[in-house]
Amino acid sequence: MRIRLDIAYDGTHFRGWAKQPNLRTVQGTLEAALARIVGSDVQFVVAGRTDAGVHAAGQVAHVDLDEAQWSRIEARHGRAAHDPAGSIAGRMRGVLGAYPDVTVTRSSIAPDGFDARFSAVWRRYRYRLADESSGYDPLRRHDTTTHRGALDAEAMDAAARTLIGLHDFAAYCKPREESTTIRTLLDYRWTRDELGVLVAEVKADAFCHSMVRALVGACAAVGEGRLDVDDLVVLRDALERTSEFKVLAARGLTLTEVGYPADDLLSARAEQTRARREIPGE
Repeated sequence: MRIRLDIAYDGTHFRGWAKQPNLRTVQGTLEAALARIVGSDVQFVVAGRTDAGVHAAGQVAHVDLDEAQWSRIEARHGRAAHDPAGSIAGRMRGVLGAYPDVTVTRSSIAPDGFDARFSAVWRRYRYRLADESSGYDPLRRHDTTTHRGALDAEAMDAAARTLIGLHDFAAYCKPREESTTIRTLLDYRWTRDELGVLVAEVKADAFCHSMVRALVGACAAVGEGRLDVDDLVVLRDALERTSEFKVLAARGLTLTEVGYPADDLLSARAEQTRARREIPGE
């Protein structure tokens, strides 16, 4: 039985999503909690692996339960007995305890063909950046990066929009062997919220390693006046890492949402995602 899990976490005290020996990770914590409930080990597949310190409000994962594990879920008595899959989220929250920094907000039987990673059509991230104009809010210190001096929000927004489209983002990614850096950036914009904090909304079909934090760092360099609006395209097309901007801190970054197609398109989407990406005409 494949189960979809909707997850949220404060990444401050995690060493990222992916399970690692002797380190506290989101995956390791959640798998241990579910293993206590079903009586044996489980393995999650996630929509997007977040780095150490990155948060999530709308992370998605799936887990495949074998017959014995599912039987333990179905054997549960009480008000949730009519919805065994839906009861998993509540039981995991019970195991995780009061005021945990990770929670399962919803659990359900996954539709046929659903794969949390490969069926996704887009991921959306938010980045919060406080500058001299907005000041510092200690209550938001875990999900906001601070910047000394004032930043030009309009220039940052204009620069962000020049990067939208299907491109090779090698200049904005940490390379990984045998992994493509071709991505479709669907939306990238900067605004100020009601308190004046700069907020980036970044949406793409997928992101390569450190891509969002590099993109926001490049725009911050534009906001400082160290780079021009058009420089980000020039750097992108050079296809190499550069020291012209800094990759900003993980603390300001939150995965807010993952999008999936209609149920009858899930399998086809997964097959398409597994195929190696290419830019038409290249």
